[in-house]
Amino acid sequence: RHFPKSPRLSLVVQASFDGEQLATDPVEHRDQPQFSTELAWELDRRTLHQHRLQRTPIKLQCFAVDSVSKKRESVGYIVLDLRSVQEVRQEPRWYPLLSSKYTKQRPALLLSMVLESDTKPSEPSPDRFKAKKAPPRQGSPAITHLLPDSLEATLIPDQGYHQVGPADHCSDMFILSVTVAFATKLEQLIPSTMKLSAEGSEFFFYYSLLGNDITSEPFHNLLSPDFEPERASVRIRSSKQILQTFLSQQPSLQIHLCCGNHSLGSTDVSLSALSAVSVDLENKAATVEGAFILQPPKRVKQTLPALPADLQPTVGVAVTLRREQVTPQSLGNKEGSGAPTHANLLPSVPPSVPPAKLRPRSSSPVRKPPDSSPPGPSLPPPSSHTESEAESLLEELRHGKDQAGLAAADLGVPVQQQSQTEATAEGGASSVSVSAPKVSIPSSAHHYCFSLDLRSLGHLSLTHPIAATLRYSYQFFGSAAPIMTNPPVELQRNMEASLPQSYCAFDFAALPQQLQDTFLRVPLVVEVWHRDSTSRDQLIGRASIQLSHLLSSERSRFLASTGEQSWRQTHQDQIPVVQTHRPGEKVAELSYVATLEDLGLVKAREVIVSDSSQNEPAVPTQPSSHPAAPSLNPAPLGPVPVAPAPLGPTPPAAPRDTLEYRTALELELWKEEQEDLFDDQLRKKELSHMQALAEEWRRRDREREALVKKKEVEYNLLEEQLQKTLSDLEKREKQLVEAEQETQRLQRELRAEHDLTQRELQESSRRLQQEYDHRVALERDKARLMEEERGRLLQQIADGESRYKQLEKEFQLYREQQHVRPEFRLQSEINLLTLEKVELERKLESTTKSKLHYKQQWGRALKELARFKQREQENAMTRLKKQQAELEAMRLRYLATEQKEAVQQDRQELDNIRNELNR
Repeated sequence: RHFPKSPRLSLVVQASFDGEQLATDPVEHRDQPQFSTELAWELDRRTLHQHRLQRTPIKLQCFAVDSVSKKRESVGYIVLDLRSVQEVRQEPRWYPLLSSKYTKQRPALLLSMVLESDTKPSEPSPDRFKAKKAPPRQGSPAITHLLPDSLEATLIPDQGYHQVGPADHCSDMFILSVTVAFATKLEQLIPSTMKLSAEGSEFFFYYSLLGNDITSEPFHNLLSPDFEPERASVRIRSSKQILQTFLSQQPSLQIHLCCGNHSLGSTDVSLSALSAVSVDLENKAATVEGAFILQPPKRVKQTLPALPADLQPTVGVAVTLRREQVTPQSLGNKEGSGAPTHANLLPSVPPSVPPAKLRPRSSSPVRKPPDSSPPGPSLPPPSSHTESEAESLLEELRHGKDQAGLAAADLGVPVQQQSQTEATAEGGASSVSVSAPKVSIPSSAHHYCFSLDLRSLGHLSLTHPIAATLRYSYQFFGSAAPIMTNPPVELQRNMEASLPQSYCAFDFAALPQQLQDTFLRVPLVVEVWHRDSTSRDQLIGRASIQLSHLLSSERSRFLASTGEQSWRQTHQDQIPVVQTHRPGEKVAELSYVATLEDLGLVKAREVIVSDSSQNEPAVPTQPSSHPAAPSLNPAPLGPVPVAPAPLGPTPPAAPRDTLEYRTALELELWKEEQEDLFDDQLRKKELSHMQALAEEWRRRDREREALVKKKEVEYNLLEEQLQKTLSDLEKREKQLVEAEQETQRLQRELRAEHDLTQRELQESSRRLQQEYDHRVALERDKARLMEEERGRLLQQIADGESRYKQLEKEFQLYREQQHVRPEFRLQSEINLLTLEKVELERKLESTTKSKLHYKQQWGRALKELARFKQREQENAMTRLKKQQAELEAMRLRYLATEQKEAVQQDRQELDNIRNELNR
């Protein structure tokens, strides 16, 4: 509505979502155009949920299309929120166009949004299986052709499992577990301008397992995530072949790191890889685990710089598929007890990061899915419970591992009880159980104890004394926190000093081959720092301890605390401390003793991580019984004895023996005791506050260090970009200089070629002028000679005619005389006259011939003159063309001058850019 009428234009609406663009058909541009078009996108629920988390918008753009030139002009746009779309059809609404070019009116579009679920494929009819009710043979693919194109997991609420495939052929129970164990370098997912740990910000991991939303326990610090590793398990009823087909059809499991409703990053874990693992599920579990890289969303990834491989944010995930085996003993335990079964298990650790120090930790409450309800009755039916710690322990006991208590004693870990956790969904029992983290340890893993004693530091080559403290960390032992000696030791030149608090022991579980490979590949690097109270700590040097020497040392047998025979290897050595910038320069020498104890096989293959905050004993509080005891503070006060009052008269006694004196003395002693208690409590409070301040200082220092590293990476990238830009500018300047030189060279060549052509034209014109002048002079001479010859011939003709007339007169005279003379003389005269006549005829003939020749020569001369005139016209045309060529050359010269001025202007702009860059 409210569109202006324009018969020459038509309207088109284009919708953009998820990188795909859809458009309506063109409609008439009038006041109320009628589109009547439905635009739809097809996507699964996982992708829809991700788009809702990222708040992906739906953008509608309205264009006015010219029917003649087909030119499109934007009329306005509308941005729709995907989170407002519901599955219930809503009434259409008018949405006004934003940034509309029709400012006088407010054009709007009538839109309706709805979320529709595609109809699921019909369930296979039971009639299809009437002749196939006999169970197939082992390994027979008899039922594969009976399956639908896409398998689906159907939740059976009253039984607590998902059904995959036909129920009469798929009766085996499997357990699919997902464990989010650890995370590193999470601070790289947020921009450097944002605080890493803001007040009230909670981070957690989210993923959806077979339609169930799972979230981990929230944590507040991205630098050192302290969330508990949690395992989510679902029970699946199917067969091995159909389950593998089902997993191969499933999309990847997307694990998101979330803060509130925002997704900071996600990674994909392929479930189809479980079906590709060649493992017999009857005896062993199929596992896909590793450290997966978290990728930020597309809209944030463009603003974040590219990170090197060692700074990529990762999350440790393990996906396990195994066959569920329930023994009668475990069923009896569950049915006979009226409360959830408890089990004593070891704290679990990630397989790739063994624990450095196993401390008792109390189990924290698990973050349930949003749709979970309170736990069900205390005695559920046998088929409705999910996998718990008790089942895991009983399964290990059934495999012959019945010494979990001895393993706990070997590792020095107090045993703790863990209760089973059950979650229900939609009023029934759900198949998802989020239990305390549990990680499987291979049966061939050994329990090792590694201890390192840094004895002394000496042979300092520096000229000034240092306050030395040593620091090292070895992540293979399970702890990324550095081990440091304290307090600092003053070390002078050519002096040796012992290091206080330099002994540390690590208990961990690992495979022997894994231990040997790690010790051979990764040395233990010890850093020597100089602590100064007035400035920052300074790194003096590093010393590399080759742990492979420990493996090659002599082994000795000893008796462990559990009474079992164990092995011990000890290595003592002195190693140089070298500078970091100049590895060849020795700074000091470090003396150390390393010991490795092999305590044998680990007794339990599954351990649980638990948390306990009850390490500090509770202080008993007793109220004071003295009526006049002053209340100085809320510290616990001990009872103050009060002497009973005398019952009868007493004889006079000494002042020190009176009851008042003893009461006053006891009161003074009680006051001193309370003051001591108060001072002790103040010292404890001060110590706790100092520890809290130190911990806060270390946390902020880690944040600052991470921020500095991130800024350094960003600045390095900016520096590389600036250097690349400068190099591009230099290349462009060189190219412009080369182009300018080439242009000048071409101009010089064109000018020289033009001058040469002009000189050649002038020379050829001069030669032609001289040649034609010479030819004209020759022709004029020829014409003059011909005129002279003509005059001579005319004179000869006139002389011949005069002679002829004279002869004719003489002949007349002779004839007259002959009439008078005799005949003989007349005959001789006749002969003479005949001869003269012949001679005269011959001369006349020659004169006639010469006259004809003259006429021919005159015609030739006329033709030659005509040819000369034509040549003169051609020469005039040539001169005209030459003048036109000179005009064209002058025009080219003018264009070249303009091009030179443009090049000089570009060069001046380049000089201005260079001056701005230099400033």
